[in-house]
Amino acid sequence: MANTAQAKKRAKQAEKSRVRNAGQRSNLRTFIKKVIAAVNAGDKEKAQAAYNTAVPVIDSAVNKGLIHKNKAARSKSRLNAKVKALA
Repeated sequence: MANTAQAKKRAKQAEKSRVRNAGQRSNLRTFIKKVIAAVNAGDKEKAQAAYNTAVPVIDSAVNKGLIHKNKAARSKSRLNAKVKALA
């Protein structure tokens, strides 16, 4: 357990950020799953629309430090390839 005032404060801050990050990470995964679900359903228009809404969410996750920029680029590339493969 934290002994100093500084360590106690950092523990509280870490818990707050952990809860915030968990919610944002869950939201990110939800948008990615929507794209994959639309691709699996074979609906190209719905998949393209889901991809277009997922891209800004992925980019904002990078800006918030939630994921690395290379992971974001890889995710967007793979999702886009799946959407384009429906044609």
